[in-house]
Amino acid sequence: MNGYGKAPNSGGEDDLALIELVLAGDRRAFEPLVRKHERRVFRVALAVLGNVEDAEEAMQDAFIKAYRHLDQFRGESRFTTWLTRIAVNEALQKRQARRESVSLDEVPDVEKSLPRRFEPWTSNPEKLYGKQEIRQLVEGAIQALPPIYRETLVLRDIEEMSAEEAAEALGIKVPALKSRLLRARLLLRESLGLHFEERRPLPTRILDSAKRLRNMMKVMTGTAGR
Repeated sequence: MNGYGKAPNSGGEDDLALIELVLAGDRRAFEPLVRKHERRVFRVALAVLGNVEDAEEAMQDAFIKAYRHLDQFRGESRFTTWLTRIAVNEALQKRQARRESVSLDEVPDVEKSLPRRFEPWTSNPEKLYGKQEIRQLVEGAIQALPPIYRETLVLRDIEEMSAEEAAEALGIKVPALKSRLLRARLLLRESLGLHFEERRPLPTRILDSAKRLRNMMKVMTGTAGR
């Protein structure tokens, strides 16, 4: 997958050239823009909505709105960021209509959002699963994330937008985005850890359990650190 803001040629110049053609009256020039960005817009809409049919509708609405308001694109940010912001807005409106909306400024309670446990992953998950199975597990884990974490993770880690671009697209501040991204990654790790955790020998697990028990006893008896 090509990076955003990292690849030698992100295609931004091509976008601007096509936009100029559309604004000059060549409507057909908008079709290459749709073909170039439709997969990204769909993934973003799916991240917000978690439903394929709704995501397809939001994607169509986003491109229609982008076409109608293309003259409002000032080039102050990349066309990708501008278009993603429109897609996020359309998806959020559809989510709100389903009475599942979440305020852009809402940040769930930390204790409820953080993972409950951390497990060591095997160094090579492909020994346990094939590549297709790993992809399905990861996609399923991402889809299972709460919406505000899912959309943040998709923009930053899948679409590889910068923190500033992702925050602009979601309409939040960068610190809030970074907080959501951290929690999203921790939750994703916890979920995938159930599949990828290292298969440790029984004697090792017994010794680790005994060590944890001793540490707990030291804390209880006040002898820790002696």
